[in-house]
Amino acid sequence: MNIVPVDPFPPFDPQAATIYRYRQQYGVNCGSWFVLEKWMTPSMFQNASGHKLSEIDIASGSNSTNCARKGLEEHWSTFISESDFDYLSGIGINTVRLPIGYWSLGPEYCEGTPFSPYADVYSNSWAYVVRAINLAAKYGIGVIVDLHGAVGSQNGQPHSGISDRHVGLFDSPANVKKTLAVLVSLVQKLCLVTNIVGIQILNEPVNVPGLSDFYTRAISTMRQVSDCAKGFPLYIHDGFDLERFSDYVSARSDFVVQDHHSYFVFTTQDDSESASNHTNDIETSIAQSLAIASARGNLIVGEWSGALTPQSLSNEPDQDAARRNFSTAQMDVYSTTTAGWIFWAYKTEDCGNDPDWCFTVAVGHTLPPTFFRYMNGCQSSRSVESRDLNPSMPSFRHRLAAIHHRRSGDNVTAEEQSSHKGYSDGVFAAQLFCKYGGSMLGLDGQYISDRIVALGPTVIQTGTEPSYSAAFYRGLSDGEESMS
Repeated sequence: MNIVPVDPFPPFDPQAATIYRYRQQYGVNCGSWFVLEKWMTPSMFQNASGHKLSEIDIASGSNSTNCARKGLEEHWSTFISESDFDYLSGIGINTVRLPIGYWSLGPEYCEGTPFSPYADVYSNSWAYVVRAINLAAKYGIGVIVDLHGAVGSQNGQPHSGISDRHVGLFDSPANVKKTLAVLVSLVQKLCLVTNIVGIQILNEPVNVPGLSDFYTRAISTMRQVSDCAKGFPLYIHDGFDLERFSDYVSARSDFVVQDHHSYFVFTTQDDSESASNHTNDIETSIAQSLAIASARGNLIVGEWSGALTPQSLSNEPDQDAARRNFSTAQMDVYSTTTAGWIFWAYKTEDCGNDPDWCFTVAVGHTLPPTFFRYMNGCQSSRSVESRDLNPSMPSFRHRLAAIHHRRSGDNVTAEEQSSHKGYSDGVFAAQLFCKYGGSMLGLDGQYISDRIVALGPTVIQTGTEPSYSAAFYRGLSDGEESMS
């Protein structure tokens, strides 16, 4: 067996990491790369065993673990490559969500699980995951590492790696313990990797009563790993219960982000609505629900697509226009009501016949050709030195900036000091995020609260935090307007 070396990560850059972790996300999911899904990559299941539905059927097929390993390693090497990251960066995509399974961490994590007999298949899997993260970094793309398959399965679906439809995570202390060990390992490995946007604890778990308790335990356990883990972004999927987990995230102050998935093809109600009505729902009731759920700002739409059922399209006079309106309405609403969106998926084996789910086909057709926030020279620079931007010198294009600058030299009250600092920080943030890939601040509420903590009460006196926050938003708006 050839052992593939695990490449080192580049030295940690805390300023760049701040950009990756707090910016507005325009992203794609790297689906069926490290967690195989039959509908996306059917050729990988030709030699699968058993039900031929999921990752474990591939690992246990091909007549031997050696053959299964070679087939998967070939797939990991070729399905998404450096040229794909170059392409994504070139059109303004700044984030990918990378689904992995617990087996992706290597043979050690397969022990005591259904993957145990096939552990050798994954001898080199973590090396390929690291390569993917480093390729993304080369092109200024952040990565959300998503635990798509937890030990025992969090949802019983084939995309969690199993074929028996059994949800075996939450009622098994042994599986919970193993899953927590996987999450701890991910924090240890990735906390000081510059382009890691965060770790997603579970993908689409069933919304069991104990789900919030599981999340609380997982977050607490992961936070204790190291000092860097205390402020590290952790993502939780809401089990398709937007309100429940919006309340959960809002009750916390640490860096926890809610991931909501939005699809319109899986229910009889989806069938009964026309494409135009779906678009109207997105622009009205769904937009309102997302805005309410995103009151703290820690919300993304981590999966969505352009897929509509044939019934939804059947009475549309111009089906192509209906598809475009549906897709662009989603993109616009998710951009304005949340901290970002991540399309499912980047590609399938048969993209030409699958435009609704295949980002490479949707771009320039049902979606815009590019996704840059600023269309001046800002998006062309992938790095910026802190000395290039002076946070104490806000732009004088706006009268409010001049007022803040004048006040900074006078005897000021604590409220005025916080207000001035908030404004200058807001302008600085707008400039800084723009210089990194033409992006903008997305998780603004978390950024502000973390900034207040970092400045401390000697700069932002207790009780003046609202003045800082309000002025920060004014400065951010003025800074973004100056670059539009």
